[in-house]
Amino acid sequence: MYMHSPHTSHFNALKRILRYIEGTINFGLHLTKAATSFLVAYTDAYWASSPDTRWSTSGYCTYFGDNLVSWSSKRHATISRSSAEAEYRGVANVVADLCWIHNLLLELHLAPSQASIVYCDNISAIYLSQNTVQHQRTKHIELDIHFFLEQVQSGSIRVLHVSSGFQIVNIFTTGLPHVLFEHFRSNLTIGSLPASTVGV
Repeated sequence: MYMHSPHTSHFNALKRILRYIEGTINFGLHLTKAATSFLVAYTDAYWASSPDTRWSTSGYCTYFGDNLVSWSSKRHATISRSSAEAEYRGVANVVADLCWIHNLLLELHLAPSQASIVYCDNISAIYLSQNTVQHQRTKHIELDIHFFLEQVQSGSIRVLHVSSGFQIVNIFTTGLPHVLFEHFRSNLTIGSLPASTVGV
């Protein structure tokens, strides 16, 4: 993005990323046999996070049992008028992902036995997911609302509150203190891989 006119801050950020990759080269995603077959997702949005465009960044991660199976972090293509709208768009993204995973599991004859749960730390977004009345202030996100409400009303999705201290997906949307970053990274089942025994 800044290839034609890089600044010192860009080189410093690049060096920091490369040092992190070097220090975690032996890290990987741990998958285990799932004791339970339900889907749980965490979603969060960082409203107006881009200082240049004021676009928001949202992220989510999805677990099948204890295994991380899907994750995303991306910048929105439009400006959100409020933090609730940014959060709601993030929830709609993870609900679409949950629907896709649910259909895949149906094809594999591994249908989840209960409703998928979405954890969100924004009370307004949770309220909108349970309120069927369309307000004038939400018309600009009406498609997301209809799609999301349809999933909630069918009973396939439940949206619950999670406090920010337990919002794992913050690792994708905001800068975190070192200790919290490592805690959330381990909750994503990412860690050092066992030593290879190939050729021993």
